[in-house]
Amino acid sequence: MTSAKAILDQATQRRATGQLAYAGAVTPEEALALLNADANVRLIDVRTRAELDWVGRPQVPDGQYANVEWVRYPGGVPNEHFLEQLTSQTTDKTTPLLFLCRSAARSKAAAKVAYEAGFTQSFDILEGFEGDKDGSGHRKNVSGWCFRGLPWLGA
Repeated sequence: MTSAKAILDQATQRRATGQLAYAGAVTPEEALALLNADANVRLIDVRTRAELDWVGRPQVPDGQYANVEWVRYPGGVPNEHFLEQLTSQTTDKTTPLLFLCRSAARSKAAAKVAYEAGFTQSFDILEGFEGDKDGSGHRKNVSGWCFRGLPWLGA
């Protein structure tokens, strides 16, 4: 297994290569390996509560998992308390935070805002939970946490 340091080094390299506005990016498999290697790593799921209820969530230890909505359901309005709620999940701004959403769009925005707020280890999880749509418009068939066969709890 690759070490947590090696994974974080690769994630940081992606920052430089992709000119990312946050600490870096990890693949879904790397995210799970980091969570397994270091109990301090946190997965921050920025999807709505409705998405969790209707679709499911990654199966990771509760102490390493938090849901902090980026937008609110219904209505898709920005969560004006995002940073306050994130801070309630970890007071140590050097804790590695792995941001996840459906298809890695909201998670990028959340990682950027967190990074700018001083959370220096804010990483996006590439591909998201459900990934991109396939030719028929369905998710979980092309990319993402579920497609990669990583553990998750269904709705």
